[in-house]
Amino acid sequence: MLYLQLFLSFFKIGLFGFGGGYAIISLIQHEIECYGWMTQQEFVDIVAVSQMTPGPIGINSATYVGYKACLTAGYSEWMSVLGSVVATSSIVLPSIIIMLIVCRIYLRLKDNRYVAGGLSALRITVIGLIAAAALLLMTPENFIDYWSYVFFGIVFLGTLLFKAHPILLIVLSAIGGWVVYYL
Repeated sequence: MLYLQLFLSFFKIGLFGFGGGYAIISLIQHEIECYGWMTQQEFVDIVAVSQMTPGPIGINSATYVGYKACLTAGYSEWMSVLGSVVATSSIVLPSIIIMLIVCRIYLRLKDNRYVAGGLSALRITVIGLIAAAALLLMTPENFIDYWSYVFFGIVFLGTLLFKAHPILLIVLSAIGGWVVYYL
């Protein structure tokens, strides 16, 4: 039954999660709360680890949630790995199906004004979903002291005003954190 819940939940997330990984974090959190698969703090930790590991954050999160949900339900280690495979496969499956359909339709209707209008509306929706994910992660546990706010402000301004490369900002933040917290 748990595998079916994982499949249906992550298939639904993959089906309605426009905008990529950050936009679907709130959808994943909603499913976790509905089924009680883990605590809020564990979910925040998953998001942090998913950001650090290579690959899309949504897929990384789905993999870990599937694994953790099975462990929480008392499944063995091997059965928990199967849970992570189910969650990961089901979050990707709608994208594959949708892209095959959309590519066929788009090639026929790419000059239609209604199609262009629909895509414009999706852009606004994605912005709202990303903002919701940012607010979800802005908890007291993630902002330890005033230096956290300073680093946030510097990275925000570096991105907004100077269009600094994200890797440069990550490296500079790591160096700044090392200087502030370990020297």
